Amino acid sequence: MTGLARRPSARHNQGMKNKPGRKPGVLDPNQLAAAILEAVTGEPVGPQAEPEPDRPAKDPAAVALGRKGGLKGGPARAKKLGKKKLSEAGKKAAAARWGKDS
Repeated sequence: MTGLARRPSARHNQGMKNKPGRKPGVLDPNQLAAAILEAVTGEPVGPQAEPEPDRPAKDPAAVALGRKGGLKGGPARAKKLGKKKLSEAGKKAAAARWGKDS
């Protein structure tokens, strides 16, 4: 038997242990049976999904007021900080985001 035809030893893949959890898209036998039955009959199988409870509608005036304040906030903060501090804050944010010292 040549070296290529030999069965690898158990130690060869010791570092590559199976990770717990299921692989996405893999169905268990019950899910597979339900999927086949649904495909054949065309009718949904199993408990029906409950409709989501209705959420109260947002007050349009409050939404407009919040947006108005949000649109004002950034420019007002920039004006208050001044160019030097704003530049420092931007460099700090860039370094935090991309891990670079600017």
